[in-house]
Amino acid sequence: MVGEKGVSLSGGQKQRIAIARTLLKNPKILILDDSTSSVDAKTDEEIREALKKLMEGRTTFIVAHRIQSLMDADRILVLKDGEIVQSGSHEQLIQETGFYKDVFDLQTRLESEIPDTGMKKEGSQG
Repeated sequence: MVGEKGVSLSGGQKQRIAIARTLLKNPKILILDDSTSSVDAKTDEEIREALKKLMEGRTTFIVAHRIQSLMDADRILVLKDGEIVQSGSHEQLIQETGFYKDVFDLQTRLESEIPDTGMKKEGSQG
C-alpha cells in the first residue's frame, strides 16, 4: 500500500519514482535537482549508473551536493553564495585549488572513513 500521495513511501522511494516518471515521458532536456539526496550511497551509485545511459543524447542539468553525481558532466559550474566561482570538467576542477577540490577532498575522505557494512547510513531513507 502506497497510501494517498505516497505517504507510506520513503524520501528515496519518492525520488526514484519521480525519476522513473520523468524518463517515461522521454524528454529532450532533463533537470535533476539533487535527485538522489534521500538515498544511501549504494543506491545513489546504482541510480547514477542507470541515469548515465538514459542521459545520452539529452541535455541534462544536474544540481547536486554530492560530487559523485557530477563527475561525468561535460561542464560543471560551481556556485558559492549565489556566484559562479569555478567552471570546468571534474578533471580540470580537481587540479585547481578552490572550493570544488575542497569539497571533493572532504567527501572522498568522509566516504573512506565510513565502513561499508552493507547497511544504510544513518539518516538515509532509500
